[in-house]
Order: sequence, then structure tokens, then C-alpha cells
Amino acid sequence: MANVYWLTGLSGAGKTTVGRLLYGKLRERLEAVVFLDGDILREVFGDDLGYTSEDRHRCAMRYARICRMLAGQGLDVVCCTISMFEDVRQWNRENIPGYRDVYLRVSGEVLSQRNQKGLYASSRDELVGFGVEMEEPEHPDLIIDNNGDISPEEVLKKVLEAFEL
Repeated sequence: MANVYWLTGLSGAGKTTVGRLLYGKLRERLEAVVFLDGDILREVFGDDLGYTSEDRHRCAMRYARICRMLAGQGLDVVCCTISMFEDVRQWNRENIPGYRDVYLRVSGEVLSQRNQKGLYASSRDELVGFGVEMEEPEHPDLIIDNNGDISPEEVLKKVLEAFEL
């Protein structure tokens, strides 16, 4: 059975870094693995949606449906996305067999220090987790506090152990 590893957290939480490591580890054993990233998916869809709550929800549902489609064809999927809506994660649980929800939780202070994309240096009014509310995952399969105390490889190890990979 194909699995969907849905890595969620705020911008700068380490989703893409850990997701790429997980993808690489899965590729060592499986041929049918796909890596998806929210920033790349927005571009693939032609950047046709903005950043209103409604547009963000539409994006999240697109990602969820793509993951379901790919998993239904036997591909394991690693999807890295902010995923700020609990109803989307609940939809995933109900509609994607093999769904695995991994929440990379990072404090606002650490995110501001990392500021990898320069998002935290400007106005935070439209930033998820600050000016825009994020519904924290209510029932993730795994929560990892990723405040820099452990390396990305150690985060990966926790994911691999949690799902017996």
C-alpha cells in the first residue's frame, strides 16, 4: 500500500529539508516515490491563487487531491506544505489510505531568527502563524519540535522510527 507523508509546519520549520531527506531515504528502497513541495506546486498550477484564506484552502485541497491520486496509483508521496487547515488534514485522513501526518513545530522566535526566505523581516500581517491564523494539527501521527536542537538527519531518524521505515 502506498503512503502519503504530509509534512506540515510554518514557513521555515524545516519541511522541505526534512522532506527531501525522507524522499531520498525512501528512494533507496522504493522506485515509486514522489516529492511535492507547496511552493513548487503553486508554480506548477500557474500561481493562479493568492494568499487569502479561501485561496490558501483551495491550494491545500489541490495538494490533498494530488496526493490521493498519486497514492491511488501506487506511488508513495512526500508532501511538504504549511497545511494551515484542520479540515484539510481531516479530509486526508478520511480519503487517503496510508496518510501520515508529521507536524514540525517551531517557536515563533526561532522562525524569526532563521528567516530563510526573508518573510519574518517584513510585515507579519499576512504571514501564517503570525497575522494569519494556522490551525495546529489536532491529531498528527508525529510531532517533532524542530527548534534547532537536533539536526535535520536526527529529525529524519525520528520520522523513520515513528513509521518503522
